Amino acid sequence: MNVAILVLSDRGARGERVDESGPALERRLLRWGIVSRCREIMADEMSLIAACLREWADSGDFDLILTCGGTGVSPRDVTPDATLQVVERVIPGFGEAMRAKSLEKTPHALLSRAIAGIRGRALIVNLPGSPRGAVENLEAVWEAIPHAIAKIHGDLADCAET
Repeated sequence: MNVAILVLSDRGARGERVDESGPALERRLLRWGIVSRCREIMADEMSLIAACLREWADSGDFDLILTCGGTGVSPRDVTPDATLQVVERVIPGFGEAMRAKSLEKTPHALLSRAIAGIRGRALIVNLPGSPRGAVENLEAVWEAIPHAIAKIHGDLADCAET
């Protein structure tokens, strides 16, 4: 599985904050035997985020694109909005599962606008910006990700468990 990570942080993009979320996601992926092929940090600018997601998804180089940050309700939190501009199909269950898991720990999970969707042959998943939140949310949906990618790539096998 080829994975890219896009970290959204105004302060991180300006070099005013060290990114801890991207490395935390990379460490978690490594425990699943997956090495991310790309990690970038950019400012919370909708047009830049959408352009990057389009470029990565359309390149065919990545099966899974994880965004990290910008999923809340602050004026600069535009990651889900940019993602909606890019995806061809939304997968609501990912956001629902991540919010449900996070709600076990904090009522602030209700403020998450994270979504997931498909563009071409890539699955795009929005994760929160905190290292712990990003990893916990990825873990909440991980079991479905390999199957989703196989289906996105055209796997015709029956989905029912035998």
